[in-house]
Amino acid sequence: MISPFIVNDRNLFLSRFPAAQVNRSLQAWDSADEYLINHIEEQGLINANTKVAIFNDAFGALTTNFCHSGSDNAEVVCINDSYISSQGISYNIEQNSLDDSNITQLNSLDALPNDIDVILYKIPKSKAMLIEQLIQIKQSVNDNCIFIAADRAKEIHSATLKVFEKYLGTTKTSLAVKKARLVFCQFDCHINNKQVNHSPFPTIWTITHKSTNDSPSRELSISNHANVYAREKLDIGARYFIENLPQVAANSKVIDLGCGNGVIGLTVLANQPEAHVQFIDESTMAIASAEQNIKTNLPESIENCEFILNDSLTDIEGGSVDLILCNPPFHQNTATTDHIAWQMFKDSHRVLKKGGELRIIGNRQLAYHIKLQRLFGNETLIASNNKFVTHSAIKK
Repeated sequence: MISPFIVNDRNLFLSRFPAAQVNRSLQAWDSADEYLINHIEEQGLINANTKVAIFNDAFGALTTNFCHSGSDNAEVVCINDSYISSQGISYNIEQNSLDDSNITQLNSLDALPNDIDVILYKIPKSKAMLIEQLIQIKQSVNDNCIFIAADRAKEIHSATLKVFEKYLGTTKTSLAVKKARLVFCQFDCHINNKQVNHSPFPTIWTITHKSTNDSPSRELSISNHANVYAREKLDIGARYFIENLPQVAANSKVIDLGCGNGVIGLTVLANQPEAHVQFIDESTMAIASAEQNIKTNLPESIENCEFILNDSLTDIEGGSVDLILCNPPFHQNTATTDHIAWQMFKDSHRVLKKGGELRIIGNRQLAYHIKLQRLFGNETLIASNNKFVTHSAIKK
């Protein structure tokens, strides 16, 4: 869906990314973006010498408004954990024929510049990611920096505001406009104790791996960055999926698609050290976590692994893989949608060899078996319980 985004007489046309996904009902910006840009303009906070940091701009609604447009150009850094968001920003800049020579994109693990004047912050869905980014901001910027956050009003709770108070300082909110609200923080000098400034991430916990061969059980140490699901223990979906993984032959080419912390691919390698596994995710923190978990637990297998930041299976060679394992997400930012799963299934069909298998797990109500049957012409129920189902589809 191409969304006209008209703010301060500037007419932009923004798309969610990838543009070819079946997500026509979802627009690429929200009222919080509009509110934030209008506030910046009304208060005259940006000028030619201003250095701006934009966090979590999903598809460029904020960033595109600060591309070169005249004498008031600011120097802008845009920080995202999401590869899809980063690509979406670049796509929308190009589609609107904008000059982005004043824009620098950083990922979530890059160091922040220490000379930022204004921070425009879209509040992430994950509380852990919110805490991690606020700690990073507090450690990096000076106390005179202007900080303004934005989100839909229904997502800003008293508990959210307490997090801002704890990690940054005095916090106030705006009135709601079009169901969006702004959050203003003043950096307090007294917030400098180790407990507040020390990041709790990555978290580390252990799981017991029960080998499918005659090898004894062993403990695996799992590291998780802030924006990776299941930061404190193995989630019940992954646990059930591990119980229903296929036997993998030596030299098989396997993809852990949407790998998160990589625990599925790690299990495959623990069972079959001669497999070749590609860990693919769109989250910078997920890929970093997966790579660390292989290095920690199976350093001898690192040569058999690739860690790829990607939008699903874009540019992966067709007909090249024996097995794809996937727990598809059904959210993109705050939107509930199945278009990501649909893209993953279509990409998997293209990338698998003939006779190759896609094995997935999902919540029962998502009815993924219908999509698999439509794409592959076959589908087998491997296992089910009252919450999850595991399906298999073979490329004919």
